[in-house]
Amino acid sequence: MTRTTMSPSLSELEALRQNLLFLRLRRMAELYEAEAKRAVKIKSSYTAYLNRLVEEEVLAKTERSVNTRVNKARFPGLKTIESFDFSFQPSVSEVLIKELATLAFVQAAENIVLLGPPGVGKTHLAIGLGFKACAARKKVLFASALSLMDELLAALVSRSLGTRLEILSRLDLLIIDELGYLPMDTQRANLFFQHLCQRYEKGSIILTSNKTFNQWGEIFGDDVIASAILDRLLHHCHIIPIQGESYRIKDKKTKAIDKGQKQEHNGISKKT
Repeated sequence: MTRTTMSPSLSELEALRQNLLFLRLRRMAELYEAEAKRAVKIKSSYTAYLNRLVEEEVLAKTERSVNTRVNKARFPGLKTIESFDFSFQPSVSEVLIKELATLAFVQAAENIVLLGPPGVGKTHLAIGLGFKACAARKKVLFASALSLMDELLAALVSRSLGTRLEILSRLDLLIIDELGYLPMDTQRANLFFQHLCQRYEKGSIILTSNKTFNQWGEIFGDDVIASAILDRLLHHCHIIPIQGESYRIKDKKTKAIDKGQKQEHNGISKKT
């Protein structure tokens, strides 16, 4: 006795699509019909067909979740660890950075401090690690030191500082960029210390600075508060000093060399 396969009616297909959309299974709603035809063609089982649809929905939801987290992180641009040129900055240990990219430091609520002159890749590495954390569905925020302190000062004025500090303390990873480019007044220095105390051993910080630690008294306008900040920040911390030329200077040098070679070539061409 042969088994006959009845094709679903258009009304059944539409009902299925509407139900999938109602359940917010958008990717399954997009693919179910095409995947059904594919399953018939390759003689796939009902279970394999359903598993294929579920896998696609999981992938789509994961991608949407990561994109949402990246947007909320407010990165100034998208940089990855994979695109960092370790050959140009040999002072940076590729092994260490790849180990940090496993995000064990986030799990342990450890910090990272990247020190070095402008343009050596501190922000690139910070964003790259932040992107890894977003991909792992961690809560991440990127902010310059100046903008973060301005935000906390505004919260202080509006009497919402406690709420704002509580929100920041729930982040898995906070990236504070460009500490030291401008000095802080006493109020902002105190807010920085207060925020650091709130996050201490609860969540990770990646901080970039162009100043060595013995210059942090100049940043905060007070050696005592700078010492207190360093005490908490460095307690569980990976310190990564970066030395070398600026990537921006490298690009300018490359362009200058290319331009010189082009002019030389044109001069030879004219003579010949």
